[in-house]
Amino acid sequence: MADDNRPAPPVIEHHHRDIQGGTARAAVFGVSDGLVSNVGLILGVAGADPAPGVVRVAGLAGLIAGAISMAAGEYNSMKVQAELLERELELERIELRRNPHVETVELAQIYQSRGIDPDSARRMAEDLMRDPETALQAHAREELGIDPESLGSPMGAATSSFAAFAVGALVPLAPWLFAAGTAATVASLVAAVVAAVAVGLAVGRFTERPWPRTVLRQVLFTVIPAAVTYAVGSAVGVGVT
Repeated sequence: MADDNRPAPPVIEHHHRDIQGGTARAAVFGVSDGLVSNVGLILGVAGADPAPGVVRVAGLAGLIAGAISMAAGEYNSMKVQAELLERELELERIELRRNPHVETVELAQIYQSRGIDPDSARRMAEDLMRDPETALQAHAREELGIDPESLGSPMGAATSSFAAFAVGALVPLAPWLFAAGTAATVASLVAAVVAAVAVGLAVGRFTERPWPRTVLRQVLFTVIPAAVTYAVGSAVGVGVT
């Protein structure tokens, strides 16, 4: 006979990462974009065989301009998204104030559509509607699919994007700060490939996708543009001094 007094098994809690804020996404794309764009720029200029100082200036300009552009774009994107979501929340807040009965019925119908019996769904909706902020959060999640407390941080995303782009762009530039010519070109490409592997591994771990695929994709996205721009620079051969 089973022992009915046995303790219940522990509840296993699943902790999910917060991926809606935009900061982590901005960092990953920032490093990747900085690496890909600057290695292409540096090797493209190096292919024309100019003075080493020209390559350094081009790489530094690419780093600064790209990081600022990336940060500004990320800030504007996140800011507009947050403003749109805030507008939707304000409209929902107005409806909750004007038509509480209609909003209660809507919420109850949502719960019913998820398999909750009508009476229980109605009680749940009425309980949530008693507090205006709780009601707003419930309707925002159930009707709009958003969390009013997690609309994202435009400044956080911009800062993360700026720093990440700068780090990625610095990798292919670093060899040119200590060397020149073929040695710097080869070192720049090798450093970019190593960084691309690291980024691919990080993306694979972050997204829980097979790492060989994410690494190969990142390496190809880094090497192919660099090879194309280097070939174009070599073909142009402007002989900048």
